[in-house]
Amino acid sequence: MKPVLYAEDDADDLFFMRHVWQLAEVPNPLVHVKDGVQALEYLAGEGAFADRQKNPLPCLLLLDLKMPAKSGFEVLAWVRHHQTLAPLKVVIISASNQAADIAAAQSLGVTDYVVKSPDPEKLLCLVRQKRHLWLPISG
Repeated sequence: MKPVLYAEDDADDLFFMRHVWQLAEVPNPLVHVKDGVQALEYLAGEGAFADRQKNPLPCLLLLDLKMPAKSGFEVLAWVRHHQTLAPLKVVIISASNQAADIAAAQSLGVTDYVVKSPDPEKLLCLVRQKRHLWLPISG
């Protein structure tokens, strides 16, 4: 089962996503990276992520916009400029509900844009509702 890469710098958001992932019974493992630099290293198969057997390419990238080192926008732009990653679905999960951020993400080819909710129940409903849109049927 291909993993889902989750690029998120906030420990609370990570905790809730992991919890929701289990409750929603998503079979794809959730792999976490703490910032945009690690996301790029994982996707490129570099550094600590060079072993593709241990760190296979994900079937989905869940991406926060506001992260240290490299922003979600920078990661998304990088992904869209690499032909081997072109089919990768990217879902922005951000606290920003700003029209400019949503438009910028859409212009970079984001699959979906979700505004974070502080309510774990809403996140659970969202993951249950969208998982078939976000994830391949075969996993």
